[in-house]
Amino acid sequence: MDSNFNPDKQHTLSNPISISGTGLHTGVLVDMTLKPANPGFGIQFQRVDLPNQPIIKADCDLVTDTSRGTTLQVGDAKVSTVEHVLAALVGMGVDNALVELNGPEIPIMDGSSAPFIARIEEAGVVEQEATKAWYSLDENIYHYDEGKRVEMVALPSMDYQITTLIDFNSPVLGTQHAGLKTIKDFQAEIAPCRTFCFLHELEALLDNDLIKGGDINNAIVVVDKPVTDDEMNRLAKVFKRDKIEVKSEGYLNNLELRFPNEPARHKLLDVVGDLALIGYPIKARIIANRPGHSTNVEFAKKIKQYIKKNRHVKDVPVYDPSMPPVYTLEQIEKTLPHRHPFLLVDKIIQLTDTYIVGIKNVTFNEWFFPGHFPGNPVMPGVLQIEALAQTGGILCINSMPEGVYDTYFLKIDNCKFKQMVRPGDTMVLKMEFTGPIRRGICEMRGTVYVGGKVATEADLVAQVVKRQNT
Repeated sequence: MDSNFNPDKQHTLSNPISISGTGLHTGVLVDMTLKPANPGFGIQFQRVDLPNQPIIKADCDLVTDTSRGTTLQVGDAKVSTVEHVLAALVGMGVDNALVELNGPEIPIMDGSSAPFIARIEEAGVVEQEATKAWYSLDENIYHYDEGKRVEMVALPSMDYQITTLIDFNSPVLGTQHAGLKTIKDFQAEIAPCRTFCFLHELEALLDNDLIKGGDINNAIVVVDKPVTDDEMNRLAKVFKRDKIEVKSEGYLNNLELRFPNEPARHKLLDVVGDLALIGYPIKARIIANRPGHSTNVEFAKKIKQYIKKNRHVKDVPVYDPSMPPVYTLEQIEKTLPHRHPFLLVDKIIQLTDTYIVGIKNVTFNEWFFPGHFPGNPVMPGVLQIEALAQTGGILCINSMPEGVYDTYFLKIDNCKFKQMVRPGDTMVLKMEFTGPIRRGICEMRGTVYVGGKVATEADLVAQVVKRQNT
């Protein structure tokens, strides 16, 4: 990312990227192509070697295995070890890309994200016109796994920051930590860090025929227990080497670390890749103690659920009663045919070519309260929808050529009432187009906010008709 990179815009690749390599666990040679994609596409994988070329979205809800990497699956189609390429895309600010591959596993390359970063940098990253919608947290989100002694927390923050801590009771590794203050540092500080494992894990993987694509050059092997000559000879044979040694630092085959805390940095890399599966860009400070793929994915699911539950909150319009309205009540009456007691919009505070925000102050003196739940005044849901419809009518009419128009609503879908509206409440009414107006047909999404929370939401379709002179 250079100084001109705009983090508030979506980005994709300038050109397709082709990479070939072997899968770590399957040993299968895979050809992979990263292709540009339209705004809002996100990151998706496509198995071009399978019938119908199925597409698998980068989504934590599609994870089916985290034993030695993160695997996504839809039906019989799966893609394994997705975390390193996802981390590379996030680290380079790529929001939208299609990852095509003709095999079941992402190439392991050198065990880091650096080879993917290098190819993305060669191809270039291009800014798209679409705005990038960041999601912020209003509260801490925790995840604990007592069995694995994992603790993870996401804290509200103005940026995306990550700190990882590892402690495997290993005299070689000791206790390590790594930090990422801004995603712009990912390429230099985190991307080159390779995956690691302990020698006893490596032997178990070999016994289970799980690292067919493994090589001494794509993993750091930690040796924190005595090793026999027979074991060394076996490893040399597996990895096609004349000789394998354990140096005094406790790493296999005289491997030079790229950073003193490279294992902790790689754990941070994995967190970046796995949290990409949230599917929403977030601003949060992540602290992860002893993270692993399974806990990363469970944590991603928690954050995703929080965002899905609260995503409307970030769009809550700010209502300042002291600011002059865009439309006063008198101007509303010149636009809409509704009159008291059926005019349910008091003023318009925002109006653009794509959305409108209106205000309705609910008082105990409303005409409908004496007959609707007497003694327990609750505004009827149908009238909340009517207030949205009237607000949307102004948006539609404002988008038409000069003339006098009426709006007639044709359809209401996906209507949900989430909290009651009572006397004393101020309804903030937001209507936004979900598509262009075609032949006078307007499709809109409506939301009623009360006290900063969603009270009602619905999809509405209306027809704008030019009023005939009488």
